[in-house]
Amino acid sequence: MKHMPTCSYVFWRTKTAVIVISGEAPSQRKHVSIKYEDNATRTELECDNGEADIMPGSVDLMNNQWEAPNWREHLMNISEMRKKRDAPVDLMGCDKLQDDQAEPEVRRYHVLVSLMLSSQTKDQVTAAAMGKLRAHGLEVPNILRTADKKLGELIYPVGFWKKKVVYIKETTKILRDAYNCDIPPTVKELVKLPGVGPKMAHIIMDVAWGQLTGIGVDTHVHRICNRLQWVPKPTKNPEDTRKAVEAWLPRDKWREMNILMVGFGQQTCLPIGPRCNDCLNQTICPHSKTATKGHKPQKKAKTT
Repeated sequence: MKHMPTCSYVFWRTKTAVIVISGEAPSQRKHVSIKYEDNATRTELECDNGEADIMPGSVDLMNNQWEAPNWREHLMNISEMRKKRDAPVDLMGCDKLQDDQAEPEVRRYHVLVSLMLSSQTKDQVTAAAMGKLRAHGLEVPNILRTADKKLGELIYPVGFWKKKVVYIKETTKILRDAYNCDIPPTVKELVKLPGVGPKMAHIIMDVAWGQLTGIGVDTHVHRICNRLQWVPKPTKNPEDTRKAVEAWLPRDKWREMNILMVGFGQQTCLPIGPRCNDCLNQTICPHSKTATKGHKPQKKAKTT
């Protein structure tokens, strides 16, 4: 085996530790020092001959850290399957439920409320509730004047409607008192509102403010990214999935991710009984290989 030169192994991780391991060959390491560094994403092997190279068998972090195998093909195929844009999210998503003729701050309030209602709720139910709210008068002063009972009647039967009555009222009071009846302009402020999580905040920033701050990862996006193995290891919740995917997916793909994946999850990659046989990614999807293993098509009934 060829003797390795004296080296310093330097690993950079974004917003994590910079680990420097110095000494002879890896089997003769002398000491480990840990420093902290932000805004860097690369891995180098610095040798005493002045050369630098990627460690054999390691992931090339100098270009894009880890990235999912076949992700470009996955995305291209999903785009092809979604070209009709006829899923519920395409017709009744939050960008379709606002009043485009309203004042900007009112329109942004519509986006916020529609996303608050959408949690654990089918798009059809959210759209119906938004229709009733807009007919009632979906503006900050009017919602604050509306009795809780009446508000509940307007949004029923969205998921957890009783809690959402409280969240909407509390959030609307904050908007009146702290934001002059507008909505917060940053993710940091949005997630402080009752009933608003990171997924909602990133979508609000995109739809309401026109700013791309992150991928909106809901249960559909979370499920599909894990099935396609778009994460280095399985993630337990949507926020972990968002961070893992954003670490490698090119930023110019972020904006389309939510609506593309949500519609795909509503029509093809279903939570239960995914339609793998109808999916263009069937041969390159890790989940399809396990989901269809041993599956035998049903025999046609004999006709007489």
